[in-house]
Amino acid sequence: MPHQPPPRPEVLTFGEAMTMFVADSPGELAQVEHFQRRIAGADTNVAIGLARLGFRVGWLSRVGDDSFGTFIRRTLEAEGLDCRHLRVDPDHPTGLLFKERALGGADPRVEYFRRGSAASYLSLTDAQPVDFSALRHLHATGIPPALSSSARELSRQMLEQARSAGASVSFDPNLRPSLWKSEAAMRDTLNALAAESDWVLPGLAEGRLLTGRETPEAIADYYLERGASAVIIKLGPEGSYYRGTLAGREESVTVPGFPVAEVVDTVGAGDGFAVGVVSALLDGRSPREALRRGNLVGSLAVQVVGDMEGLPSRERLATLEAELPTL
Repeated sequence: MPHQPPPRPEVLTFGEAMTMFVADSPGELAQVEHFQRRIAGADTNVAIGLARLGFRVGWLSRVGDDSFGTFIRRTLEAEGLDCRHLRVDPDHPTGLLFKERALGGADPRVEYFRRGSAASYLSLTDAQPVDFSALRHLHATGIPPALSSSARELSRQMLEQARSAGASVSFDPNLRPSLWKSEAAMRDTLNALAAESDWVLPGLAEGRLLTGRETPEAIADYYLERGASAVIIKLGPEGSYYRGTLAGREESVTVPGFPVAEVVDTVGAGDGFAVGVVSALLDGRSPREALRRGNLVGSLAVQVVGDMEGLPSRERLATLEAELPTL
């Protein structure tokens, strides 16, 4: 019997994955001798989270022709990701980062070694092999457009082609101010990408910086006026806010967050939230249910050391949701 190629991904993400070294012990990085190797990347965190929930997820990127790139590919394939659009770049290295072990729920200090990385050379040619007609959903973040002008062009192309093909698009700004030439360039570029998206998922501080507006309601209106269908705003421990129109129904709703006894690592909380919201909306759940799932998965993400280790399987998510009171 001829070998059947695997079905094309129904969900696609793109961006930069890096090999991450997490300090084994607290304290400043200059003093740490031992690290654990993991992977990091907002786009891959969301891809892994959706794959664990049973979606067929593809990931588009570049890694170096080095052991770190091999490690990333093997890790993602072991998570069930389709890596047919992951290119090996023989001329540029895989990006690295080193992360502190922070205490008491503080944000850990992170040092990046990503300048000139393979992923920063992403360009329009990387989108050419993609069959957008097979896509149900594209998830994008504000990180690829921050890497380089060619990756910025790719980001615009990915969103435009996905929407033209009838796929839904979610966009998480994921601000990285240090990667941009100016705050104005960051704001203008990311707001233009948000206007090409169906579901926009900023944090409250991100929304304030990008729109110049203060309240969740005003931030949501800014993006709805520019073409988004729904705006979902992360409010940190307080929960999340939704405003928009889905299935012809206009709705505005706030859902409180889940208390967490011990915050181990805050990195990845927003990506976990995106996994919960996007998966629920793709499952046909209501905005209120989508917010609650986002809050739930985000709370799981902060209780572990790695960025994506706390993301649940479909079975675990079903068990946790079954234990919640009826909305």
